[in-house]
Amino acid sequence: MAKITDGRHSATQHIARWFNYDHLPQGHPRELAGECASIAFIMIDELPDGPELTSGLRKLLEAKDCFVRAAIEAGEK
Repeated sequence: MAKITDGRHSATQHIARWFNYDHLPQGHPRELAGECASIAFIMIDELPDGPELTSGLRKLLEAKDCFVRAAIEAGEK
């Protein structure tokens, strides 16, 4: 089965790999990371490669990292 990034620009392939969330334990942080990954892969599927896609994915990745950290912190309280 082909990956969604097969045949895509190297910039798209590079940033897409950072949406992997298998390393997170079960729970809210992992669920949030999965939702962000779903959005990222929808955008990769629907939009052409280019600077705007790469920029959008990078911003989504930054937001995902913030959301995950917030969920981890909330779980520690």
